[in-house]
Amino acid sequence: MQFRSNMSVALEEAREAAARGEVPVGAVVVAPDGTRVTAAGNRTRELNDPTAHAEMLALRDACALLGVERLTGHDLYVTLEPCPMCAGAISNARIRRLYFGADDPKSGGVAHGARVFSHPQCHHTPEVYDGLGAAEAEALLRAFFADRRRAGP
Repeated sequence: MQFRSNMSVALEEAREAAARGEVPVGAVVVAPDGTRVTAAGNRTRELNDPTAHAEMLALRDACALLGVERLTGHDLYVTLEPCPMCAGAISNARIRRLYFGADDPKSGGVAHGARVFSHPQCHHTPEVYDGLGAAEAEALLRAFFADRRRAGP
């Protein structure tokens, strides 16, 4: 099977999140056969839920749709490096491959900060591919936060 990126769908979810006033992060779960299972964007403000990150919502939705507790063999595309909470959920979901766009030196949990997958307590480590769609993901984030700074408190 030939590789086909789903980052464009994740980026669209991120744009939709920004339009809702959410930090522009999007995620997509893809089945082992390459079909898209679900996609989500951040909804922490809308749902008043600090765990409503795009990754968490996509993982929850995929598990519910498929009637499973783990997504063994599935891939996850995310526009921003997952935080430690999301990296833990990705490990627990047994995601096969994680593709992420922009690095997150401040709050990341994969390549920066906690580096969740490198801990001996981490029971499953997905293959990780970074930098996919990074320029567009970074541009969305920069524009979102620049607009927030201009708008003031």
